[in-house]
Amino acid sequence: MKFWKTTLAVIVGVIIASIICSIFGLMMLGGIASLGSTSSVPPSDGVLRIDMSAMAVTEQTKEANPMESLQSGASIAQVGVWDAVQALNIAAEDPGVKFVYILADGASGGYAELEEFRIALDKIRSRGKAVIAYIESPSNASYYLASVADKVYMTSCEGGTNQLVGISTQIVFLKDLLDKLGVNVQLIRHGKYKSAGEMYIRNDISPENRLQYETLLGTIWNDMTTKIATSRGITAEQFNGYIDGLKLNSPQDFLSAGLVDGLYTREELQSQLATLYMVDKFSKVKFIGSPEYAAAKVTTNYRAKEKIAIVYADGEIIDGNDKKEVAGDRFASIIAKVRQDSSVKAVVFRVSSPGGSVLASEKIKNEVELLRECKPVIASYGAYAASGGYWISNSCDKIFTDATTLTGSIGVFSMIPELSKTTRDIAHVNVVSVGTNAHSDMYGLMRPFDKDELDYMQASVESIYEKFTNIVAEGRGLEVSYVDEIAQGRVWAGADALKIGLVDEIGTLEDAVQYAAQVAHGVSGSDLSSWQIVSYPKPLTLIDQIYDMVGMSKDELVLAGTPFVGIEKAFKDFNETKAGQVYARMPYAITVE
Repeated sequence: MKFWKTTLAVIVGVIIASIICSIFGLMMLGGIASLGSTSSVPPSDGVLRIDMSAMAVTEQTKEANPMESLQSGASIAQVGVWDAVQALNIAAEDPGVKFVYILADGASGGYAELEEFRIALDKIRSRGKAVIAYIESPSNASYYLASVADKVYMTSCEGGTNQLVGISTQIVFLKDLLDKLGVNVQLIRHGKYKSAGEMYIRNDISPENRLQYETLLGTIWNDMTTKIATSRGITAEQFNGYIDGLKLNSPQDFLSAGLVDGLYTREELQSQLATLYMVDKFSKVKFIGSPEYAAAKVTTNYRAKEKIAIVYADGEIIDGNDKKEVAGDRFASIIAKVRQDSSVKAVVFRVSSPGGSVLASEKIKNEVELLRECKPVIASYGAYAASGGYWISNSCDKIFTDATTLTGSIGVFSMIPELSKTTRDIAHVNVVSVGTNAHSDMYGLMRPFDKDELDYMQASVESIYEKFTNIVAEGRGLEVSYVDEIAQGRVWAGADALKIGLVDEIGTLEDAVQYAAQVAHGVSGSDLSSWQIVSYPKPLTLIDQIYDMVGMSKDELVLAGTPFVGIEKAFKDFNETKAGQVYARMPYAITVE
């Protein structure tokens, strides 16, 4: 196996060299430059244009990969939430930015990132800079962003698809299929809400899991509808009435409901933008691309000697040194490096993770505890801080969360498939185990656990669950019995997590950084100009991304909301589960589209 990996690495190196030469050649011919609609160097004045179909607000800014553009024909800029928000803060005070124009169609992603971006749009409005939004085929995410604008315009053309119908998720259950394949999944867990693994042992949802999903989705939707209704001057009941009654079909329906301020053809919209820009024709309107503006304006203050570090734990928690996920050994080293840097006076631990390996979580948490002994550590939660994500961060000095962050899931499980029936009855292969001790083949997957082995695995799960509840109790200043009551593997939305004491405050990444500045030296948290903001780990370079494209790194495991994607993820999780290992992991992620 190592031989093939080495050989593949050599081949990939040759491919990369060829790709880089091709890219530079295309750049010289202008091929790459023509892919974007705006220049890489933004004009000094104009309209800040935010096209959500060409820009994703992610946890960290990612270096553009020209190969993705060549493959898909579209270039999606990945702008980190910190950079996206700071760019709007700068634009609010920039006399060159006349107003903000957001094309909201295509918006999608984690609700926390969208929420922080929407808050920043609302702030720029409050500072006197107009925000204009345009939509053609509204979705939950796109209208949620658009609704914050001073004016929301919609196409007058029929034919657009209204996907503003509420949020849902689809849960895959594989027991019947696995039974046909002869696969016996042995799931050992603690927590009646710990649904990770449930898809392999059931053919329908458990009452506890249904309650958990309904509560989570309800909290997210209520938060969205409240903010939308407030922005549009209607009640949440009115808005839900439009949705439940399927009353939003045509553009005229949106106008009649007060959800948009005008219906325009393309030419009429251009004329309106020219009027707002105070020129006589649209060709005179200058546009500033949002990703380019962020890249040019959001810079590090290298003159500042003192730093605030933002450590991004974004992804699944795994063992080892993987560069794409939250790998235990790698992150422990990163946090140790931050601890040893005397110029770093405070740390914001930005967590957006569904959890994963308990061993990796423990390694990271141990380093966080050492870090807390010499610097304040403030947690900021993104889309989710569940299971291992909560394990590594619950003891931070203060926790900021979004109202809908998927939080908690304080529970553990271990899952071991048993394939004797598959090999014997399906593949017609006989497997004979020979070992030295009574249980030496217990992880061989060729027989079910006996009672002693099940008790052994359950004891391991119980021990780790007890440790989990104890570290939460210690980190949050709660009684263990109370933690056990609110734990049981249940995932809470951030607003509910605040009520039960799992977090401290509803707030954004910017709020957490400002608070870190305040506690570090008593400097006002609203003034970050005297600080150097540094980020860890460094985002993947173009070379790293190319390696990933050819399969050298793990694919991201995200349940995006369709049964087919869910089945693919379920089998991938199943295939990568290590026999005997115990996990603190949430089984899903919710994205708003």
